[in-house]
Amino acid sequence: MSNLFNLAGKTCIITGGLGQLGRQFTFALHSSGANVVVLELAPTKSQVDEFDATYGDRGCVLRADVTDKESLVRALEEITRRFGVPAGLINNAALDSPPGAPAAENGPFEDYPEASFDKIMEVNVKGTFLCCQVFGGAMAKAGRGSIVNISSTYGVGSPCQDLYEYRRKRGETFFKPVAYSVSKSAVLNLTRYLATYWGESGVRVNTLTFGGVFNHQEDDFLKAYTQRVPVRRMANENEYNGAVVYLMSESSSYMTGSNMVIDGGWTAW
Repeated sequence: MSNLFNLAGKTCIITGGLGQLGRQFTFALHSSGANVVVLELAPTKSQVDEFDATYGDRGCVLRADVTDKESLVRALEEITRRFGVPAGLINNAALDSPPGAPAAENGPFEDYPEASFDKIMEVNVKGTFLCCQVFGGAMAKAGRGSIVNISSTYGVGSPCQDLYEYRRKRGETFFKPVAYSVSKSAVLNLTRYLATYWGESGVRVNTLTFGGVFNHQEDDFLKAYTQRVPVRRMANENEYNGAVVYLMSESSSYMTGSNMVIDGGWTAW
């Protein structure tokens, strides 16, 4: 059974691989035998040095901009030179308006800034599209590969604005913005399109839809969020690793065009 999840000899790319979840995916894939290439827009020297010390010659960090196709082509050339044609891609890089963003970004829908909408769509949708074009195209030519696009429960359903009622009660004007939700919905149909397009080329494309991840949020937010989750808690940052390894491995060889939802039961209600 362990061979079903063995990624030895496979090279997997993770965009945004130095972030909270990206670090977890890197660890999980490397532990399963894969070569792991992390793409980051602006990695620091200390981050690169730490990565190299941890993962040695079975991985690297490359500077790349997911919204710039030429940047991604250069990254593919370097990856192919060092490890061969990649076998896996996790489109993890994404932007959102955090709770501490400027007031304009978290205000009413009617006033949401056009520039903010464009920026989030640029990274979350165009970035995923371009990475699929460049890296997925190389996989299709090689006749094999697996792509995982990361979505969110807010891409399946609308954000629950009631979660932020505690902020409005203390005098703030706060609404979960529209752009992140729209962008994560787009990812779902991009996945389905590519699954059918590359089905005969040996490239599988699936979506992972995640619930909220604990990251020391405010107590009032945690209380409101967990009341709406059947398991009564947010996800720990390592609880999506098994799904990532599964979708990168031959265990999921007959799975494409699917959306795997892991949300503690959020969407069951």
